[in-house]
Amino acid sequence: MAIPMPLTLEIIFRFSLGSGQRRFTRFVAMASLIGMMLGVAALIMVLSVMNGFSSELHQRLLSVTPDLVLEPSMPTMDELSELARRAREQPNVVAATPFQRATTLLQVGGRTRGATLIGAPTDGLISVINLGAHLVSGGLDSLVSEPFSVILGADLARMLRVSPGDEVEVFLPRLTVSPLGVYPKSRLLKVVGLFSVGAGPDAREAYVSYETAHRLLGPSGRQGVQVKLTDRQLALTDQAAFRRLGSQPMALSDWTTSQGSLFAAIKMEKITVGILLTSVILVAAFNLISTLTMSVTEKRGDIAILQVLGLTTRHLLLLFLGHGLLLSLVGIALGAALGIGLAVFISDLSLWFEQVVGVVLFDPAVYYIGGLPSILLWRDVVAVVVTALTLSAGASVYPAWRASRIPAAEVLNYV
Repeated sequence: MAIPMPLTLEIIFRFSLGSGQRRFTRFVAMASLIGMMLGVAALIMVLSVMNGFSSELHQRLLSVTPDLVLEPSMPTMDELSELARRAREQPNVVAATPFQRATTLLQVGGRTRGATLIGAPTDGLISVINLGAHLVSGGLDSLVSEPFSVILGADLARMLRVSPGDEVEVFLPRLTVSPLGVYPKSRLLKVVGLFSVGAGPDAREAYVSYETAHRLLGPSGRQGVQVKLTDRQLALTDQAAFRRLGSQPMALSDWTTSQGSLFAAIKMEKITVGILLTSVILVAAFNLISTLTMSVTEKRGDIAILQVLGLTTRHLLLLFLGHGLLLSLVGIALGAALGIGLAVFISDLSLWFEQVVGVVLFDPAVYYIGGLPSILLWRDVVAVVVTALTLSAGASVYPAWRASRIPAAEVLNYV
């Protein structure tokens, strides 16, 4: 006969939480529950921290990276100005300005550093790459008011040991021919400001006005139009419309060309870490198999009596599946609560730990980021919980199947 569901639930609770289990079985069940809790909590916390690091890098690196770059094959200043005007007329375009850039060598005394020299109009430095928001000294107006001036990245200035008001010598990718031989062209530039985004550009980029870049580089270097869009992802889908703007062949590159590999690596790292930490949950699921197998062995007599009273094979299967899922649900719920709490407060906890112990876990001078950034995404929480439940359900199948196959008559012969 069919057993009402409330009675089935009562039996599940008695099997899971009752006092009839042996001490060792209880210990294994508790170990399985704690393992599930720690695995779920660790996975949620680590995924949130990696989300935080990814967001910080997006914000810092892409703040001075154009969303889209258009580079005609044979650019002139007039053609670039016209191309920028056409680009600004496109939907979803916030700003577009010409630019010129080249790899150069900066030297002060005996100290030399390679740097990317970038020239753009002042409005482009503000509206396209938002350089003005990252200035730590000086101003963008100085690039125009003072000829042959430069704004350096803070780390680049530190390595060259210069500050605003000093001069740096820039060696350009152009040659000067004289009776004494062929020499690289060089020019002194006055440092009028420093910028810091807290990432790699601080150590390798220098900005000048568009006029200064053209006078220094001439026709050499890369020339084109840099574009800022309302949504950065549109740079990946709307390139065809921008290709039609020019009167000559154009090369298009988006933000993924320069930074996409880094973010792809971060995404792959997140997936790899997620898989590795899922193995902790998998170990807890194997412990659950041990717990249920021992429980089935202990309760063979109870199972046989329930079969005599009319419990069908299907209900026995559901009973032990519910027994395993109830144990795992407790661990998953506790782990999710712990993981969410750690993900929300991990930044404050890391700062508190640094103050108590007196050790800097993440030196901003090395990692660019102080503390542990964390962003909790509910889709990650749902994915972790669903994965844990799936593994737990899979782990419960074999012990439940064994319980449903116990021969009642044979067991009762020995009762």
